[in-house]
Amino acid sequence: MRLFSVRLIVSLIVGVMLVSLCSSGYEVWVGKRSLRRDMQRRSEVLAESLAGSVERDIEKHAFQTLQKTVQHFANRENLMGMAVYDPQGHIIAITDDLASKMTAAPPVVLETLKENSEADAFQRLANQPVHICVLPLYSPSQFLGALAVVHDAGYIRDQSMRIWRETFLSGLVQVILIALITLLIVRWSIEGPIARTAHWMRALRTGRMPSSRMASPGEELFPPLAREVATMAESLNTARTAAEREARLRAEGQSQWTAERLAADLQARLGASRLFVVSNREPYMHMRRGKSIEVRVPPSGLVTALEPVLCACKGTWLAHGSGTADRESVDKYNRLAVPPDDPRYTLRRVWLTKEEEEGYYYGFANEGIWPLCHIAHTRPIFRAEDWEQYQAVNRKFAEALLEEMKDTEKPVVLVQDYHFALLPRMIKQKRPDARVAIFWHIPWPNPEAFGICPWQRELVDGLLGADLAGFHIQSHCNNFLQTADRVMESRIDWEHHTVQRLGHKTTVHPFPISVEIADLALSPSDPSAYDNRSALLKNLDVEALFLGVGVDRLDYTKGILERFLAVERFLEKYPRYQGQFTFVQIGAPSRSHLKRYHDLEAEIEAEAGRINWRFQKDKWKAIVLLNRQHSHQEIEPYYKGADLCLVTSLHDGMNLVAKEFVATRNDENGVLILSIFTGAARELPDALQVNPYDIDQTAEAIRTALEMDPEERQSRMQNMRRAIREHNIYQWAGNLIAELCELRLDNHEKAEGKTRLGSSAV
Repeated sequence: MRLFSVRLIVSLIVGVMLVSLCSSGYEVWVGKRSLRRDMQRRSEVLAESLAGSVERDIEKHAFQTLQKTVQHFANRENLMGMAVYDPQGHIIAITDDLASKMTAAPPVVLETLKENSEADAFQRLANQPVHICVLPLYSPSQFLGALAVVHDAGYIRDQSMRIWRETFLSGLVQVILIALITLLIVRWSIEGPIARTAHWMRALRTGRMPSSRMASPGEELFPPLAREVATMAESLNTARTAAEREARLRAEGQSQWTAERLAADLQARLGASRLFVVSNREPYMHMRRGKSIEVRVPPSGLVTALEPVLCACKGTWLAHGSGTADRESVDKYNRLAVPPDDPRYTLRRVWLTKEEEEGYYYGFANEGIWPLCHIAHTRPIFRAEDWEQYQAVNRKFAEALLEEMKDTEKPVVLVQDYHFALLPRMIKQKRPDARVAIFWHIPWPNPEAFGICPWQRELVDGLLGADLAGFHIQSHCNNFLQTADRVMESRIDWEHHTVQRLGHKTTVHPFPISVEIADLALSPSDPSAYDNRSALLKNLDVEALFLGVGVDRLDYTKGILERFLAVERFLEKYPRYQGQFTFVQIGAPSRSHLKRYHDLEAEIEAEAGRINWRFQKDKWKAIVLLNRQHSHQEIEPYYKGADLCLVTSLHDGMNLVAKEFVATRNDENGVLILSIFTGAARELPDALQVNPYDIDQTAEAIRTALEMDPEERQSRMQNMRRAIREHNIYQWAGNLIAELCELRLDNHEKAEGKTRLGSSAV
């Protein structure tokens, strides 16, 4: 850094001096030219003013008077003298001071006498710079000679030297000031941040930097470099944390799934093959914000689970491009490399028209299949035109996927959710060598309920095109097998949970999805649950002692209205909690232009308003409804500060909110109240499990949670965190893909065997 400072200062000094010299040279040249022009004008004016009287004296032959006239003007400023010449170049009259220096007529005088025209010149006279202005003299009848006016031009040189001297001194002062200012800038603005960054990186390298202080200290100086360093530091910190966790688990004789383990495991399994993921929602969205474009990551456990796998095997993710600036961010093949900060895999965007999205997504998928599979007393709506769009969009995704897989041998395909029930069959028909799995993220109802769908055979047939069909829990698998047995000509192996149809076998197994859990101990610098709660309530402008939280999309399957009724019943039965307990419902608007969802939003807002009006008291509110999209970073403080979390789904495949709440509570505090109609209830028996339709039971669970003994509360949370730690999102992805890779593709392998046999016979 010292050498850098010296180089910088020397460079600045040389640069400033060169600029000063160039500027001074130009200034001297301009000043010198101006002074010369001024001298020429004064000489001309003086010569013209004397010419008349000189001409009269010559005509009268009054040479003594002429000498006196010439001598009279000899004492003017910078005037060296004057001389009068006859047409032959002989001196008629000359000032005393000039007589000894100009004994002969200068060339400029001879030129005037010869050409009979005015002339002037700068020259040296007796080693002294002078300016000579010569004016021809006439009478009405003849040429009389010439008048020469001689000025001392030495002061022009003196003036130029003065400018050079002043410029040099000014430049020297500037150089000194610039050097001092540069030293200060380098010390305060460069050396300081670099030193802090070096200290910060040393702390990271030695493991002394807490995770809460991961932000780079160099943001104000080199933002792009600081971001890259911060990314590198975060990767280093993550790797160190993973290594420490892995070492601890080895010491304890345990084995936990991590992103690194998942990536390594799948890379070994896939080998030269590649992984292709198909989902409706994309992992990265490009949204226009004013004149700029920002990248958003939609909140999704699926992204958390599958991104390490795709990064490890340089896979491809196909999804609907729904961002407002998505088209501007892809290449001519509708692809882009992601993640933006460290590109490791390919995102292929598929474009849908408004009509396709309306029919396939909002229509058939969310007004038909969604209520059909969620037994929540909302009538499913099936329209023939929606079914046509659903088929068309599945074909469009199949074509895009086949195009992406054309150069890949034995690709591995993961299809996500109820939006693509037809896709597995479409893919296997064209690429029998592909290993195809579909994971159904919502419940699968019993055969009688599913029989409502007019196209149940087509949907089940599409799903049976997959080699592996995954559901959250075994009962959903059983329902699917029973549905396939009822509506399709197939053979069910109930012992191994497989379906044989058209020479193809589909394995049906449960894979309970989960979340990532940061296994970090609570540090002394982390705010306590009380501090989090106080800050949240202050921001909400609500005064309360206890806080409950619910986090959901505004969907009729989530039991939000039943939840509000339970809060009302709790405050009614236990009035001592009025003014003390506040419930915050974070509700993300969902599919709002569908009438059922629009009406539900209005119902929820009206119910919250009614309950608040009933129990109105000063600055306290019974229910705070936050009806907007929230990022995970915004939700996390509510998880950490809440005394309890209410998950009262009327029917849910898994419900990751319950697991997110538990994963966030590294203080091992808080109580989870969980609906028995969620898949999570089977994995989290230590939650207070309720029937959400039983309002009194849920109200009683709220009281139990608030009055639970601290030791019991901690024990329950520890057990739930242990369950999620052992069965996290990485284990879900690892088990699903591992089982898919281990399945035998009977038809394809037999075909390959026949081909090899035929070739050897030839």
